[in-house]
Amino acid sequence: MLKEFKEFAMKGSLLDIAVGFVMGAAFKSVVTSFTAGIISPLIGLVLKSDLKDLKWIVKEGVADADGNIEGMVAVLYGEFITNVIDFIIVAFVMFLIVKAVNQLKRKEEEAPAPPAGPSQEDLLTEIRDLLAKK
Repeated sequence: MLKEFKEFAMKGSLLDIAVGFVMGAAFKSVVTSFTAGIISPLIGLVLKSDLKDLKWIVKEGVADADGNIEGMVAVLYGEFITNVIDFIIVAFVMFLIVKAVNQLKRKEEEAPAPPAGPSQEDLLTEIRDLLAKK
């Protein structure tokens, strides 16, 4: 069983998936920092507020001694918008990667055509004609 697991784990496709997963997680953190550090502040300049801090307070709460607000109900739509922007950026980059890979595959598939010559039927016809002359 251990041998079978080792063979399964060492298959190329599984390793490719693992590498892709790790790269995707790293890329997600880069996109998140890009959105939080660059996109959100620029949108915040227009809205006069940080994008992640935008919320709709449905019910006011009461502040306790530590300054925490208890009982408040708020819809955090700014955070949602930030996550949607993250998703759009990641999806667009993945689209570009898949498109580039597909173009590379098409170039590989476009192998040169075999040299033009007589078809199999033409060769058989020639052989028949030669045999008929004898």
